[in-house]
Amino acid sequence: MEFDKSCPVLREYGNEQSLLSRPDGSSTFVQGDTSVLAGVYGPAEVKVSKEIYDRATVEVLVQPKTGLPSVRERAREQCVRETCEAALLLTLHPRSSLTLILQVIHDDGSLLSCCLNAACMALMDAGLPMSYLFCGVTCAITKEGQIITDPTTRQEKESRALFTFAIDSVEHNVLMSTTKGSFSVKELQQCIAISHKASEQIFQFYRDSVKRRYSKIK
Repeated sequence: MEFDKSCPVLREYGNEQSLLSRPDGSSTFVQGDTSVLAGVYGPAEVKVSKEIYDRATVEVLVQPKTGLPSVRERAREQCVRETCEAALLLTLHPRSSLTLILQVIHDDGSLLSCCLNAACMALMDAGLPMSYLFCGVTCAITKEGQIITDPTTRQEKESRALFTFAIDSVEHNVLMSTTKGSFSVKELQQCIAISHKASEQIFQFYRDSVKRRYSKIK
């Protein structure tokens, strides 16, 4: 298998912050034809039953494009919530709640990684304190053994294995991972290495996006 780890191929990215007026922070994130809209509410008052005395409570809701949320959305909610809890400085807002709502606009593959990227940009827009930024990278292994980054829905269906990693911007550690299909330990390590390289491109996109936004304000 030949693959250039120095420059993983990613679909075109797009982002816009502060689209919505009611949330405390919002962002839309586009990866190819996959698009997710994120809204952050809080810190706000929390229900007594969900109150945590020494840190904020994080709730994540993923709304599908059509219909009601299913088990698949619940699994994505857990992945995004665990990543956000790792990145946010929740102890600064005890006995409060942070709610993140992710609305799927269109799904053409790599949806979980798009949700993670939209979530991070929305948290940034809300000005919430974080230890580091994070991003999501999805990799697929074809039946021939080729590794594809940021796969489309068709590529996901035709793949032998599928991975999504959440990676931090400081140490480039894997904060969260999901796997599906059959693969070897070596293939997993290769996907992690390629995802690290891809994350550098995404974090640079974050920086460029924020620069463009604040340069317009001036």
